[in-house]
Amino acid sequence: MRVAVAGLGVIGTKVAKALDEGMEGLALAAVSVQNAEKHRAWLSELKTIPAVLPIEALADAADIVVECAPSKLVRSIVAPVVGCGKCAVVLSVGALLENDDLIELARENGGQIVVPTGALIGLDAVTAAAVGTIHSVQMVTRKPVGGLAGAPYIVENNIDIERITEPLKIFDGTAREAAKGFPANLNVAVALSLAGIGPDRTRVQIWADPTVRRNVHRIEVDSDSARFSMSIENIPSENPRTGLITALSVIACLRKLRASLRVGT
Repeated sequence: MRVAVAGLGVIGTKVAKALDEGMEGLALAAVSVQNAEKHRAWLSELKTIPAVLPIEALADAADIVVECAPSKLVRSIVAPVVGCGKCAVVLSVGALLENDDLIELARENGGQIVVPTGALIGLDAVTAAAVGTIHSVQMVTRKPVGGLAGAPYIVENNIDIERITEPLKIFDGTAREAAKGFPANLNVAVALSLAGIGPDRTRVQIWADPTVRRNVHRIEVDSDSARFSMSIENIPSENPRTGLITALSVIACLRKLRASLRVGT
């Protein structure tokens, strides 16, 4: 199956290179990037050089399109893909809350939207519990101060984040509200909510914490089948808003799509 990668930031670059190195049943066919010249050197060194195409051409060039772009581009990337019955792997999952009609578009045309686990842990358990009844889900996120700088919620509430010298809770609300206020930081909260009880019932706390060097997420789930808690500390990538494990999660997700053996729900 042909795979295209939309966006060649930290995640997209790692995914494209992994595809070129070889995945069972998958091949890198195309990429889309705003500044192609910036990436020309390493793209030319790949075993098979992919086509560099505009976003609107990816749906015709590939069977699977991986979205690794700014959230404002999600609709323009995903709609053509699922509209012709193909698969879109979406990382900017928070944007799906504002474009939920894309799910119906996929349903009507036999397409599929796949959300990788990303920087979280245990979505299999949450998905299983949701087959029964989940009573509550809460996520507490602690991030280094620099990883939250520039978020719309920080700017709108005039929070001088650079002056924070001890752990400070800066947000307490729903996953939907968190995704809106921290679009580059809290895709994990939306993924958790979609796996469980939805964005309006999933509670999220965000702490700016100058004492941590990793992005820390702790999840508490209470359901009729199990009560469980999960915690993960993610090492930031070159982009402080993104954990290293996020790109690896996308690669693992792609491998599962065509693997001879799949482990996990």
